[in-house]
Amino acid sequence: MEYILIIISAIFVNNILLSQFLGVCPFLGVSNKLSTATGMSMAVCFVITLATVVTFLLNSLLAKFGLEFLQTISFILVIAALVQMVEIVLKKISPALYASLGIFLPLITTNCAVLGVALTVVQKSSPFAAAADGMFNLGEATVDAFATSLGFGLAMVLFAGLREQLSLNDVPKAFKGIPIALVTASILAMAFMGFSGLV
Repeated sequence: MEYILIIISAIFVNNILLSQFLGVCPFLGVSNKLSTATGMSMAVCFVITLATVVTFLLNSLLAKFGLEFLQTISFILVIAALVQMVEIVLKKISPALYASLGIFLPLITTNCAVLGVALTVVQKSSPFAAAADGMFNLGEATVDAFATSLGFGLAMVLFAGLREQLSLNDVPKAFKGIPIALVTASILAMAFMGFSGLV
């Protein structure tokens, strides 16, 4: 039951894009096409989940030696290495997706959503915590990170679908491009506020 609550909370109630406003750069930049948004969502999902697991273990190692002050810089280095790995794999497996993501793939390194999730999970975690302590153990931290990245992907895909539909409509000249995208994003964020009392 605990894992189900974590998943529902991370995807719908505390959606990283629509309620915490982390990762807005790729949200606005890569959401013109549904295929590109889906590819970016999968890449971010992989990086967030893997980065959170690695930073969780790294944080317990830093805490053991009293080096918590190195947390942020070490997390950034881990995330940068993981993004490089994703970039190499995507270049080999799907050159078309790699080309369509363009500059936004290396920008995952500086995507505040990835670092934000890693830091948030570590703040709510302890490597030896029991569920009753109100702290995440490694399994709960991994589920929370994966669910958070699924929430990121859900918001990206919904937004990309809405933007593709908007491109077929006659939008007033003053609202074309980013202005109508921001209006659409705000309405989508208000829709997700309906989940706020769920968990």
